[in-house]
Amino acid sequence: MKLSRTTRIATLFAGLFLAFSMVAVDHADARRGGSFGSRGARTFQQAPATRTAPQPAAPVERSMTPNTGPAATQNSAARPGAAAQQRPGFMNGFGGSMLRGLMLGGLIGLLLGQGFGGLAGMFGLLLQVLLIGGAIWLVVRLLRARPAHSSEPAMAGAGSGGGNLSYRDAAPRAEGKRAFSIPSIGGGLGSAPQQPATREIELDQGDLDTFQRLLTDVQEAFGREDHKALRRLVTPEMVSYLSEELADNAQQGVRNDVTDVHLLQADIAEAWNEGDRDYATAALNYSSIDVTRNRTTGEVVDGDAGEPTETTELWTFVRQNGGDWQLSAIQQA
Repeated sequence: MKLSRTTRIATLFAGLFLAFSMVAVDHADARRGGSFGSRGARTFQQAPATRTAPQPAAPVERSMTPNTGPAATQNSAARPGAAAQQRPGFMNGFGGSMLRGLMLGGLIGLLLGQGFGGLAGMFGLLLQVLLIGGAIWLVVRLLRARPAHSSEPAMAGAGSGGGNLSYRDAAPRAEGKRAFSIPSIGGGLGSAPQQPATREIELDQGDLDTFQRLLTDVQEAFGREDHKALRRLVTPEMVSYLSEELADNAQQGVRNDVTDVHLLQADIAEAWNEGDRDYATAALNYSSIDVTRNRTTGEVVDGDAGEPTETTELWTFVRQNGGDWQLSAIQQA
């Protein structure tokens, strides 16, 4: 018995909807905007509250700085199910991609007229994959549950409750000679790298004037879509984020127009040094005319061109070897 043309098409669209919905879930976290950039070793630390920004700033969501410090562990513990999200399951990793491929393959078979035979072949292959995956899972479980042999001196730390494998005490130390030791395996494996040492620094009025000027220059360069100016005013990481937003605007046929930027209030949250780099995070409260215009006609499609809006953000600036300050992060306050 073969499927009718109408049934086959309906099945195809239903399956495609399900398959692409699964793909969409995989990429649901790829969001732009919000708080982004890097603050050196303090990227994922909370900046101190100030008079301008008394409330905690939004944490950095997008950064090229790896979150390997204690803050990453605290954030994972604070979010229910965070560990499960960070560890990809079979459906979220290679297995999920393969199953979606099989589903699409079966649907294409239906479209080409293979009927129930193509669908049965797809499920047969799916059953084989599940059986192989189950066998691999069983072997891994057995290996993890395998008890340690009592005669192996390598398990020196197991009886003490440390859970780490060590060869340090496997052989007696010869008198007057330095014993060769192999680094322990276990707790030290995969530990977070040491963060660079930081020390607080003082800023002068010239630095504060530079931050105020950068606030206006960056906003206006972004509104003009001036990539050359942005490369001079912000770090390469920030250039990538801002260019991505400009590209999205161009694809949608709009542009962001930011004018009349006026700083209303500002203060320094913290300033510190890391090796050859100085960092400073400033709380900035400013007003501006921020609208979205049609690229062709110039018509305002979002915002009010006659009414300034007030914004409070934390901007972090960085300079290397005493050079010019550049914008390196923006956080919403």
